[in-house]
Amino acid sequence: VSRLQQVRRWAQAAQRPAQPGQQQQVPFRDQYVISRYIDDPLLVGGKKFDLRLYVLVTSYRPLKAYMYRPGFCRFCVEQYTADVAELENIFVHLTNVAIQKNSDDYNEQHGGKWALSHLLLFIESTRGKEACNRLYSDMEGVVLHTLKAVQPVIVNDKHCFELYGFDILIDKNLRPWLLEVNASPSLATTTEEDRMLKLRLLNDVLNIVVPPKSVGNSPED
Repeated sequence: VSRLQQVRRWAQAAQRPAQPGQQQQVPFRDQYVISRYIDDPLLVGGKKFDLRLYVLVTSYRPLKAYMYRPGFCRFCVEQYTADVAELENIFVHLTNVAIQKNSDDYNEQHGGKWALSHLLLFIESTRGKEACNRLYSDMEGVVLHTLKAVQPVIVNDKHCFELYGFDILIDKNLRPWLLEVNASPSLATTTEEDRMLKLRLLNDVLNIVVPPKSVGNSPED
């Protein structure tokens, strides 16, 4: 019995009414993550991409987070197609740089990356400024709701902070979908522009968690 069949059986069991005087019970035994493949992604130049957004959280109670505006897009090297014959072609569907750089068509000059500001300008020019602003607001909403969802279970320590890497996919209707959240995301660089972006990111993170005016004010410094 496959796990998908188990999930279907549990779903059917949950729809059956309980006997009089009995409590509805669904025999869940394992934990599952149910995901959905977005088959209508927004394309630029016919290629699929996702976004990496950096979010700094300095407190969960109360929730205090900062989203770094200079995010970036990661592109596949091959043209996107929903053809079943290309379903296992990782250079069409998976945007990870670690995968795309193994393609013969990988461009080391730009590393398959595009600044978020360029994407927003592209969307503004093709869909309008209102649609562009709404998309950015929706992405902020994805970040906020994600953090609020885990807020009750995260150990809050006022002496700690966490930098997250949010990976987001945008569909053709400009709806953002959360792919995953990376704790302590890799800050390895592939291009000079990438290196400068992450250097500025680290500089801003340190300026927030250790404000310059606070250095040297403590007797322990």
